[in-house]
Amino acid sequence: MYAIIVDGGRQYRVQPGMELDVDYREIAQGENLTFEKVLAVSGDDGLKLGAPTVAGVSVTASVVGTQMDKKIYIQKFRRRKHSKSRTGHRQMHTRVRIEKIAGV
Repeated sequence: MYAIIVDGGRQYRVQPGMELDVDYREIAQGENLTFEKVLAVSGDDGLKLGAPTVAGVSVTASVVGTQMDKKIYIQKFRRRKHSKSRTGHRQMHTRVRIEKIAGV
């Protein structure tokens, strides 16, 4: 059984027990998070596609914690001006564990 959900403009294929990194949210560890936008769900009776979402289906996840992504560097260089700069950025993510797919 799996579902395809939308979160933060990205689509994820999720199954129960799977861990996933989503956009950062200020949610405490151990709390539940519900994804209502389910595009497709596969169960015992086959695949159900939504138009655009499947009605009555939601995915519940519990928050494992927060973590940082790898660092990316941004370099700017202006030729013949002796001007250059380098900055870095690390994006924060919330790691969730998919608990159940309800309404299948």
